[in-house]
Amino acid sequence: MAGTKGGRTHFGESIGLITLDTQFPRFPGDAGNATSYKYPVRLKAVIGATSKRLMKERDMTLLQPFVNAAKELEREGVRAISTTCGFLAIFQKEMAEAVKIPVFSSTLMMIPLIQSMLGKDSKVGIITADSSALTKDHFEGAGVGSVSIAIGGLENGKEFSKLLANEPMLDEKKVREEVVSTAKKLIQENPEIEGFLLECSNLPPYSQRLREETGLPIFDLIGFVNLVHNAVVKNRFEGFL
Repeated sequence: MAGTKGGRTHFGESIGLITLDTQFPRFPGDAGNATSYKYPVRLKAVIGATSKRLMKERDMTLLQPFVNAAKELEREGVRAISTTCGFLAIFQKEMAEAVKIPVFSSTLMMIPLIQSMLGKDSKVGIITADSSALTKDHFEGAGVGSVSIAIGGLENGKEFSKLLANEPMLDEKKVREEVVSTAKKLIQENPEIEGFLLECSNLPPYSQRLREETGLPIFDLIGFVNLVHNAVVKNRFEGFL
């Protein structure tokens, strides 16, 4: 018999996003704000998974809850899965193997692509939430080999540190100033930088300002999600000859 298969309660959510357990405000453009996307997404928080446990403590007991969240999103019908913290690259392999749909846990996975687009003597500038916590394990988890990078961290920013502490109040303008200042300082120290990657998924709200201030291409998680969305949800071309 002809028909359409159901089997679940909800439909039409193409991308699933696994979030940390947070209470800070997520401004438009933040990966954890559903209005950042032009298509329906499904958000799922891993309760108890704080930035401190994941980034500072490297709590490996968080692996199974994130794997479980990926499985749940797959059952709920999404076509691809991302996360809202680039440090989850350490769980990339296990999450991808647990489901049968694409998983892209971190923007760090974009580094080889960005490097291949730039000149051989160029560097990729990485703006991260916490440079002291970003290790070779995260890059290896993201499949990053030998590339030329320069890393700038926001952990010492007076306002951004409130986000890391999961405080409920945040001044968007002050965070933007800290992000731009970090990027400019990184360029001064590394004039070979020809493009920026934002590791932190809370930073896309500032991508436009970074582009205006630096004149360089800015790669962030929203762009990465859009790329994958265009792969798993193909639209017909319409036009004429």
